[in-house]
Amino acid sequence: MEFRDNKAIYLQIAEYVCEHILLEKWQADQKIPSVREMAVNLEVNPNTVMRTYELLQNKNIINNKRGIGFFVADNAITHVKSYRKAQFMEDDLPTVFRNIYLLNIDFEELQTRYNTFVKENF
Repeated sequence: MEFRDNKAIYLQIAEYVCEHILLEKWQADQKIPSVREMAVNLEVNPNTVMRTYELLQNKNIINNKRGIGFFVADNAITHVKSYRKAQFMEDDLPTVFRNIYLLNIDFEELQTRYNTFVKENF
């Protein structure tokens, strides 16, 4: 995983975990990599992964079964979408809107490009 400088690593790892859940690579009640396994795989400090897992637990995306490990929560997809949507609306969308305004891009062009993107990628 390539980390970006403009965002905390634990938040980028949270995005990675959330993406795995949204893509259903990790499904409800499935065990996810341990803190140590994830740290080794991503080449980060285990404390960073633990911080990520604590954040995701607080968002009801994963659960800790004491002595067994971390598991995807039953309604994780709903919680991931809510969490990611709030992040996008607060962090990314203002920049998108600013660029749309500055570049005088109309909504019809955006709609066309969005439809093409969805058709080609999903």
